[in-house]
Amino acid sequence: MTNFKVGHGYDIHRLESGVKLILGGVELDFDRGLAGHSDGDVLTHALIDALLGAVGRGDIGQLFPPTDKSIKGISSLKMLERTREILEEEQFAIANIDCTIIGERPKLSPHYQAMKEKLADVLKINTPDINIKAKTKEKLGPVGDGQAMEAHAVALVFKIKR
Repeated sequence: MTNFKVGHGYDIHRLESGVKLILGGVELDFDRGLAGHSDGDVLTHALIDALLGAVGRGDIGQLFPPTDKSIKGISSLKMLERTREILEEEQFAIANIDCTIIGERPKLSPHYQAMKEKLADVLKINTPDINIKAKTKEKLGPVGDGQAMEAHAVALVFKIKR
């Protein structure tokens, strides 16, 4: 078995009025938010999938099925915390994370540091080990039309030798 593993995660959610916009655990001031079974945080959901994928533990839907009414509206940071516990159980640590959020608005760069701090706190890693960036779809497709946001995440983990 190799000591290093990589995982990739992806998520997309519709933007809807009357819903808070949460990205990376940070609430942003915006006229719409991401609809979902939880808080719709596409960044954190993509990150959870990347981490679970890296250790071969499936995906967010298997760990937190949308049919589970007890987790309706749950904070994605709580789901990320459980994901970190799974990595610890499997004796893996996070080397680094790279994330891309895709959407037309709002401007996200002013919020990168707050997102990194929230995610790093939950994952118990150093903030510089997380990179976050944003792109637009150049007005193409549903994301480009402002109907949705999506995110990709890549995580590198390594086996802890005990």
